[in-house]
Amino acid sequence: MNLLARNWGWMMLRGAAALIFGLLTLFNPGITLVVLVIFFGAYAIVDGIFAIVTALASRRAERHWVALLINGLLSLAVGIVTFVWPGITAFALLYLIAAWALITGVMEIATAIRLREMIRGEWLLILAGALSILFGIVLFFRPGAGALAVVLWIGAYAVVFGILLIALAFRLRSWLKGEGGGTAALAG
Repeated sequence: MNLLARNWGWMMLRGAAALIFGLLTLFNPGITLVVLVIFFGAYAIVDGIFAIVTALASRRAERHWVALLINGLLSLAVGIVTFVWPGITAFALLYLIAAWALITGVMEIATAIRLREMIRGEWLLILAGALSILFGIVLFFRPGAGALAVVLWIGAYAVVFGILLIALAFRLRSWLKGEGGGTAALAG
């Protein structure tokens, strides 16, 4: 737990990346599919890199680091595929985003369940995971929605998800300063 709390900054950066992606999408609703592909690809790559770094940093002390590593590798792969095939159709992109959101949501809920006895506020990660799953389901069953509506849904999802991750990062930081042992946790 100390190691996870010491890496609260990576969680903060993941949340900030999601928030920036969401705000850019919401403030530019007339965005073209190509620009959306670039925004999403960049976000997925950044999110994947942060998750991989966090997993690798915690692999010695945390036995569940593999799930975070898989999540990071999946996000990185989705981002790379998005850039390799920039002419991807709207439906293919939606299904790609939907699958990514479902898998990420399940992994976030699993992580929160493992952390529930160690930190307060684990419900934030459960809520972020549930939001990811709900978002993925909506995209799977409503792929024919208008491009503008899809852009707004993606933007809203990213903003809420980013805010939840930032809130969790602050909880982890507080845990580190308070219950986590303060400076002893930082030195260890």
